[in-house]
Amino acid sequence: MSSNNNFSSFDENESKFMRKAKESPFVPIGMAGCAAVVAFGLWRLKSRGNTKMSVHLIHMRVGAQGFIVGAMTLGGNMYHTRLIVLSLHTNIK
Repeated sequence: MSSNNNFSSFDENESKFMRKAKESPFVPIGMAGCAAVVAFGLWRLKSRGNTKMSVHLIHMRVGAQGFIVGAMTLGGNMYHTRLIVLSLHTNIK
């Protein structure tokens, strides 16, 4: 393999998840938020009252998806901003 490979800076023993987390930090944040929303929904399941189970599950799904979309939007915006800054920095030199 060539030395200019994108993955040359990563340790061979490093997990794929940790490598991806360094490349895009909002992915693990989105995953953790999704898990938190699901955990909260399961905790609230015992006190849902007269709400149907299907309605409760739909609300959980919408909350989890909303957190994931928010994390993806913030991550994409951060990545786009980084590209703009890098392109401006290379044009200055």
